[in-house]
Amino acid sequence: MIPYGHQNISQGDAMEVIKTLRSGRLTQGPKVAEFEKALAGYCGAKYSVAVSSGTAALHLAYLAVGLKQGDEVITTPNTFVATSNMLLILKTKPVFCDIRLDTYNLDESKIKKLVNHKTKAIVPVHFAGQPCAMAEIHRFARRRGLVVIEDACHALGAEYRTSKIGGCRYSDMAIFSFHPVKSIATGEGGAILTNSKKHYEKLISLRSHGIHKNKAGKNVMTELGFNYRLTDLQAALGVSQLKRLDSFIKARRRIVRWYERELKQCADIILPQEVAGNFSAWHIYVIRTGQSRDRDKLAAYLKHNGVGVNFHYPAVYSQPYYRQHGYSRVKLNNEEKYYNSCLTLPCFPDLTEEKVVYVCGRIKKFFK
Repeated sequence: MIPYGHQNISQGDAMEVIKTLRSGRLTQGPKVAEFEKALAGYCGAKYSVAVSSGTAALHLAYLAVGLKQGDEVITTPNTFVATSNMLLILKTKPVFCDIRLDTYNLDESKIKKLVNHKTKAIVPVHFAGQPCAMAEIHRFARRRGLVVIEDACHALGAEYRTSKIGGCRYSDMAIFSFHPVKSIATGEGGAILTNSKKHYEKLISLRSHGIHKNKAGKNVMTELGFNYRLTDLQAALGVSQLKRLDSFIKARRRIVRWYERELKQCADIILPQEVAGNFSAWHIYVIRTGQSRDRDKLAAYLKHNGVGVNFHYPAVYSQPYYRQHGYSRVKLNNEEKYYNSCLTLPCFPDLTEEKVVYVCGRIKKFFK
């Protein structure tokens, strides 16, 4: 079975982890700070806070900007549930904005009608590694006094208008994930990047139980925090992986070109687009079937032929939990069109041209 995603772990990656394993500092050691500095430097942000997962990063970011019960946050339904779940944890209401049918990102033109006096933030998600229209979102948010937090878990290595995603040029914070199928892997892990010293200091505190050293050098707890720390073992892998990130992105973009070459004449398939001004990290490669009824049959056919396809994502509001907790009547036109026809094909740095040709050959055979 060809998986839809897979990590690339080199001998050098393994040796870096072994060095840290033998150093005696498995956690709360120097590797986390090294990883944070390297990540901030790569993205062009002032500050980076490494945490235990992308979900933890979202939780801390929402807390750091003061989201609370009764607030509302505009986000996309086309994302992993963590984006809005961490709002629900704070009793903050996610308000779902419909998506664009070119990038499958939140439609910036539809944000305005969703804003009211309870709205406190916008959380755009760079779906599949393709950046949202951040300049327009940022401009609107600043006029309305809203916070912008980028869920960039798909987009490490992506660029928007020549700026790296994560540099926070158009946002208050950006969130990353280092799950094995993401741009780089630390097993589990995540990070929050920001240019705000205030947010940085709050995030550092919340990451480790709200404990600080006082002037006497003693540990004191000054607020309620969490254990969301990344280990030095994970950070060592992250430092090594980050050095190879550009080669990973280059490989992913080469794979996309192979798909485009092989499928461009297939009239039954809608290929994803990279819009002007964007440089996608291509975390996943999602096609759509022209006839939605073909999608499930095509998925079953490909799986039967050894191709590990996936579905990214069912609309968050369609999940049973959300249906049972206030979203039973939510239905957005473009999101419904998208999900009923989308199919994620394999895309990861080690995927060979031979396998891409095989996958595309199966697709073309299905539609004959």
